[in-house]
Parts: sequence; C-alpha cells; structure tokens
Amino acid sequence: MDTLSPTERSERMSRVRSRNTKPEMAVRRLVHGMGFRYRLHSRELPGIPDMIFQSKGKVVFIHGCFWHLHKNCGRYRLPKTNKNFWTPKLNENKKRDVRNQRKLRKSGWDYFIVWECELKDEKKLSNRLKNYLET
Repeated sequence: MDTLSPTERSERMSRVRSRNTKPEMAVRRLVHGMGFRYRLHSRELPGIPDMIFQSKGKVVFIHGCFWHLHKNCGRYRLPKTNKNFWTPKLNENKKRDVRNQRKLRKSGWDYFIVWECELKDEKKLSNRLKNYLET
C-alpha cells in the first residue's frame, strides 16, 4: 500500500523530469568543456537520446539508476510499497531501452550510456566520454 494519498503521489510524481535533469546538465557541462558540440533530445531517433553528435553518428543517454534499473550500484532500490506497480513499470523501461538501442544500431548509430552513479567520479567519466567521442 502506498504511504501517500493519490493527490500527494500525483504531485510528487509531477516533479520528476525527463529532460534537463541535474545529471544531464552535469554531463552537458562536462562534454561542452571538452570542446564537443551536440544537439539535444531528437524525437526523430529511437529513445529520444539526451545528446546527439550528428557528424559522428553517436548519441549519449543519461540514465537515472532507479528509472532504468541499474542494479550494479547503490542508487537502485526497488520501492518497498506498491511493488505490483513498480516492478512491471521499471522492467518495461529496461525493455524499452534495449529495443531503442537495437533500433539505433540498425540505423547506423552508436550509443553510450552514462549512469547517474558515474557522476561521482568525474575524471573517470570524462575519460570514458572523451574516448567514446574521439573514436
């Protein structure tokens, strides 16, 4: 059972953003500081990537560990309440990610996923992004 009323839950969920999140803004600053230029959120591409490097044929997704089931980090935790809602929802997010990645590859695009937890080590993330974008 949910600990919040339907009105409170609706208000809280309305605060969850899909664009211009703190992790996304941090990655944008990092990539821009490295001298790379990009476009944002192209609806023409599967999965609506967060960053598009058109001339390189590459895209970057910035995934929240909770929303995209990053089970290898401490930020992912299945909610204790309302599991009948959350489990299928989060599993479907993961399946949709895989479908979109497959579509991107078939269309000739290369993709890179930045997990929210990777922002803790900016130097390591910076090196990984630079390697990805320069090759």
